[in-house]
Amino acid sequence: MTNPHLETLSVNGIRMRIAMQGAGPLVLLCHGFPELWYSWRHQIEALSSAGFRVVAPDMRGYGGTDAPLQVEAYTRLHLIGDMVDLVRVLGERQAVIAGHDWGAIVAWGAALTRPDLFHAVIGMSVPFAPPDPTDILKALEDRGIHDHYLQYFQAPGVAEAELEQDTEAAIRRLLHCGSGDWHGVPAFGRLPGQGFLDHMEVPRRLPTWLTEDDISHYTGEFRRTGFRGGLNWYRTMRLSAELMAPWRGCIIRQPSLFMAGTRDSVLGFPVIPQLIAAFPKTLPGLRGCHLLNGAGHWVQQERPEEVSALMLDFLRAL
Repeated sequence: MTNPHLETLSVNGIRMRIAMQGAGPLVLLCHGFPELWYSWRHQIEALSSAGFRVVAPDMRGYGGTDAPLQVEAYTRLHLIGDMVDLVRVLGERQAVIAGHDWGAIVAWGAALTRPDLFHAVIGMSVPFAPPDPTDILKALEDRGIHDHYLQYFQAPGVAEAELEQDTEAAIRRLLHCGSGDWHGVPAFGRLPGQGFLDHMEVPRRLPTWLTEDDISHYTGEFRRTGFRGGLNWYRTMRLSAELMAPWRGCIIRQPSLFMAGTRDSVLGFPVIPQLIAAFPKTLPGLRGCHLLNGAGHWVQQERPEEVSALMLDFLRAL
């Protein structure tokens, strides 16, 4: 695998590190929690080799990108604004935007709010949800759930202390237990113990899709930055639901693609099955909904060739 060019740019008032490779139509790749541009390493290679200009940023709060101190600086509109301005800084007028996990929420939001700029969208793991006053935290509370990891992440400093106590062990646990290789209690959902990691195990040996070099890359970055930036995305969920009010009930008409692993525990969240079932209405431009059998949450890392092939089929047909 060739190494992409790393560069730091001034984007939307912050310094943003990007990984860039290739020439051609622009494709932006937005990572989720707790990841980095590096989670797209396989797709950067595959898409750039196929004639696309691929740019994967460290998102706001992560890696080599600035992490503002104020929690309020991580709303969905800030994150969408980062991608809008990144297109401008790159000297482009349009892009296809793709995202995984929290990055999918950003990608869907970017396509929803700026269809002039983002002419197609790919989401992974987290399906499109038209803006609604009932955010996921309210949905959990309405079901009498008070021990979900999304709720645990709300108090500043609590999850940081747990994850940063042993950063390498946290990374090993998360990547292993969030994958399709794990058959224990779902990694993402309700917490059977006192903390986020209590029910997760450090693997005796890494799954085949993950290497020690991968672990070292993630560990080195999160040891340096901590997890505060990424966790702050969760702490603006209610505020973001309010800010997205102008787009309530709106749908995405551009060409779209969704994929997830069948063993991704996020698919078991309240309302997620209903969101996927509503795609014919909310994503009238949908060109594929692919559930990859046996894959877990880290779908583009667990099934790189399959994900890249599906992305390229979609991109070439645009």
